[in-house]
Amino acid sequence: MKIKQILLASLLVLAATMAHALDIQPYTAANLAAAQKADKPVALHFHADWCPTCRTQTAVLQNLKSEKGLDLTVLVANYDTEKALKRRFKVNAQSTLIVLKGQKEVARLVGDTTADGIRTALKSAL
Repeated sequence: MKIKQILLASLLVLAATMAHALDIQPYTAANLAAAQKADKPVALHFHADWCPTCRTQTAVLQNLKSEKGLDLTVLVANYDTEKALKRRFKVNAQSTLIVLKGQKEVARLVGDTTADGIRTALKSAL
């Protein structure tokens, strides 16, 4: 019986931790629309596989996943194929990170690969 209780408590702690963590997933129009409709913080990372700056930003975002208090979703949009999305947000360069709180843009970074800069931009929507 104690093992079940310990396991259950561990799962609850893990779930609570995951609920308040940075979530990184591929961009879909449905995910963005749902986050904006619910007035949730969300970021768009315009990423290109050929871009070294984008790869560095991705590594920084992966490291930030373990930080508490970054309760938002980063949607990774393919810079080369998401042309309508780029027009909508007036994105002219890969390695662009746009942070939204619902419909409102609250931060924009282009080419920033510092953990502090990216963290500060993400937190601006919280």
